[in-house]
Amino acid sequence: MNAEQLRAAQAPLKQRYRETPDAARVSARAEAVLDPAELACGVAGWHGEVRAGLHPATGGSGELACSADMLLQALVACAGVTLRAVATAMGVTIRGGRVVAEGHWDARGTLGVDRATPVGLTDIALSFEIDSDAEAAKLERMIATTERYCVILQTLRAPPAVTVG
Repeated sequence: MNAEQLRAAQAPLKQRYRETPDAARVSARAEAVLDPAELACGVAGWHGEVRAGLHPATGGSGELACSADMLLQALVACAGVTLRAVATAMGVTIRGGRVVAEGHWDARGTLGVDRATPVGLTDIALSFEIDSDAEAAKLERMIATTERYCVILQTLRAPPAVTVG
């Protein structure tokens, strides 16, 4: 897809959302099906089920997906797609590259070993490795724009209200 095709695809959506803001509100949903036989659950994905379980640091075998890794995977997927859209809109040719997210969490919190230790990822580093002939300033602007419009990155930076029921 080139910039003209992207603009053509998005123009009617943008116009509709300007005219009817409520139409822009998108629902997202995920569901895990509990496995009664083991400490695992199945999560439906675009290309089949992902089986998630305990991380080896909390007693898992390492054979099942780790939820923290899945969160980072969602981040790099969103940032990668957003980067490609931004590059296309800016007319930047990308020959290849990678988006990498690395995070850390302390198993003592999850296992209740130390109540003062936070539960969950405490830091995430997101980096972009881009193979392009674009000038450094243009690449910096492209990454800044990607940061601004990446749904998962912005959700992590400004967490939504979460209810549990």
